[in-house]
Order: sequence, then structure tokens, then C-alpha cells
Amino acid sequence: MAYTIRVNGTDHTVDVDGDTPLLWVLRDTLAMTGTKFGCGIAACGACTVHLDGVATRSCITTIESVGKAAITTIEGLSSVRSQRVQQAWIAEDVPQCGYCQSGMIMAAAALLAQTPKPTDADIDAAMTNICRCGTYSRIRSAIYRAAAV
Repeated sequence: MAYTIRVNGTDHTVDVDGDTPLLWVLRDTLAMTGTKFGCGIAACGACTVHLDGVATRSCITTIESVGKAAITTIEGLSSVRSQRVQQAWIAEDVPQCGYCQSGMIMAAAALLAQTPKPTDADIDAAMTNICRCGTYSRIRSAIYRAAAV
């Protein structure tokens, strides 16, 4: 079946089964590979994108459930790394292996859009993504740096 979805401000018509995870539509059908596959059960957060500004795990979100929601991927946040969270990530030297970082950045951007001056408790509640390298203290520092901008 054909679905029309809005990704990063552009409409795309995709011909996939309705139960296809959004992650695979983004990666395999639209060739937007910034969103990563990690676990497939929404536990790690590597696949985090925004649906109407809400951080969403795309590995368990079916294409038919997206409806008219605006989808933002890491590619849509800023293609030149100028978004404040991306800048803070660079300044704080957050990534090590980098695999989880697109999902982390998307989760942090959604947090800051909703809570511009987060507390430690806000960050703990919103940042449920898993970092294999354990850069959590740098992630927290980057979120505070981005909040100060």
C-alpha cells in the first residue's frame, strides 16, 4: 500500500506494508541512514526520531500509525550541524563510537523543546537512550550547554 509521509519538511510516497517499521522506511526506502538500528525493541533509542516534535522510537512505530505527523530525523535537525544540541555535542566531545549519537541528539532536542531549562531529574526522565560507551556525563553536560544557548 502507498503511504505519504512528511519527512524533514518534504512529502514522500512510499509503497510498503502498513506494519513496516518507520525505521526501515527511513533507512531502506528513503535512504536516510542517520537513524540507526540498535535493538529493534525500543530499548536502546538509537532509532529515535521526532513525530510532531515528540521523541519516538522508530523501530516499533509502524508506517500506518504515523498518519499525518511531521517526521524529523537527524538529517532534518540541521544538515550543517548548526542546531544548538549538535553544537553542544561537538563542544563537549560527546561521541566515542558514535552509534547511539543521532538518537541521543534527537532525544535531547525534544527534551529541550519541551523543557528549555531542564533539571537533572528532567534529563534522567527524558534521556532513556543507551550509550554503549558510557558517555552519560558528557551527554548531560552537552544538554546543559545547549540549554544555556
